Amino acid sequence: MAETFLYNALRAALDEEMARDPNVFVLGEDVGHYGGSYKVTKDLYRKYGEMRLLDTPICENSFTGLAIGAAMTGLRPVVEGMNMGFLLLAFNQIANNAGMLRYTSGGNFKIPMVIRGPGGVGRQLGAEHSQRLEAYFQAVPGLKIVACSTPYNAKGLLKSAIRDDNPVLFFEHVLLYNLKEDLPEEEYLLPLDKAEIVRSGSDVTLLTYSRMRYHVLKAVDTLVQQEIDPEVIDLISLKPLDMETIAASVRKTHRVIIVEEDMKSGGIGAELTARIMEELFDELDAPVMRLASQDIPTPYNGTLEAATIVQPADIVAAVERLLYAD
Repeated sequence: MAETFLYNALRAALDEEMARDPNVFVLGEDVGHYGGSYKVTKDLYRKYGEMRLLDTPICENSFTGLAIGAAMTGLRPVVEGMNMGFLLLAFNQIANNAGMLRYTSGGNFKIPMVIRGPGGVGRQLGAEHSQRLEAYFQAVPGLKIVACSTPYNAKGLLKSAIRDDNPVLFFEHVLLYNLKEDLPEEEYLLPLDKAEIVRSGSDVTLLTYSRMRYHVLKAVDTLVQQEIDPEVIDLISLKPLDMETIAASVRKTHRVIIVEEDMKSGGIGAELTARIMEELFDELDAPVMRLASQDIPTPYNGTLEAATIVQPADIVAAVERLLYAD
């Protein structure tokens, strides 16, 4: 076991997959000599050359389209979005090409590509650099969407995403890159479609993902002191949702709170609530609750920025309302 930062876990995944398969290459802005905005590709160009760590112009629609074309020919591109908010410039390529070509070609083409990079509310990065795009792409057919949350799952999920024959959107949170965890020295892969039961419990199911995993766990510390026993599930797979794991938990606790950093309107929580109500209504002892970010552009001011997202105290208060409401 070796203690590893999350960004180095991602780098190790890329290194191992590039060594294993010469068809894997990385492209994006400053991924080569500079090593990526958060050093996920640091020094890999020295090992694999500049054509496999391909520095691109600042033109997201062009290099995303290039990656899709490369994937159609059998290569396995990994696109790094310097900031995931910039990938809105490539929405057409991701939705109309990456997501649909395997279907519209009658299966003649596979699109084995990964689009990864940092997103989420950071430390005063401003509205355009604090985007959460998971809900933007959730309705696009043909895509898989994954949100890593620990160094362990970041490495195992990225390796699996690179080997998948479908386009995978791989969301990383800008504030999680410096997380540390002991990782196995032997190779491992993790499934792209499974949630993780972070903590077993019996009183309420807390569904979350990405950075909010840690806000939820802080809230749990307080709840346990009040003799409340929450179950915590990290969704990890945002498309498809792991309804089997979610359903098993709901049948045990009969109460659900969804905690996300995405916007409340049309967010992942909105889709989850609909699915739970459709498939598990008779198991619920109370309506599903959603905790999410304010429906406003993220302020630059640090105090205001913190006020727009869910905090641990908000989660504690929501659990108390759900359990003790008359």
